[in-house]
Amino acid sequence: QVQLVESGGGSVQAGGSLRLSCEYTYRTAIMAWFRQAPGKEREPVAALYTADDRTYYNDAVKGRFTISQDNAKNTLYLQMNSLKPEDTAMYTCAAAVRFGYGWASTSGYSYWGQGTQVTVSS
Repeated sequence: QVQLVESGGGSVQAGGSLRLSCEYTYRTAIMAWFRQAPGKEREPVAALYTADDRTYYNDAVKGRFTISQDNAKNTLYLQMNSLKPEDTAMYTCAAAVRFGYGWASTSGYSYWGQGTQVTVSS
């Protein structure tokens, strides 16, 4: 059983930065961040393939967000810079134990955290 606990959300003005953290009990094949805004479907934000540190990003956040891991601390991070109002959402950490669905599909992730709210005001 993999447990995921997010932290670091909050309210910021457009152009600001936040760093989200996800503490995990076990590191899995793929660790990722998803987000869901009110009235919208959950969407992938970024993923990290832990064996070789390959990263993938949603085009909407590419160049502004960075996903990384600290194995010594069992923590996954999402550094978010140049935040926009459209980044407002509940951000959730997810873990996939095997490959096969691609990084962006929710079907591949077996474990999910509770989420942390990010609100960006204009």
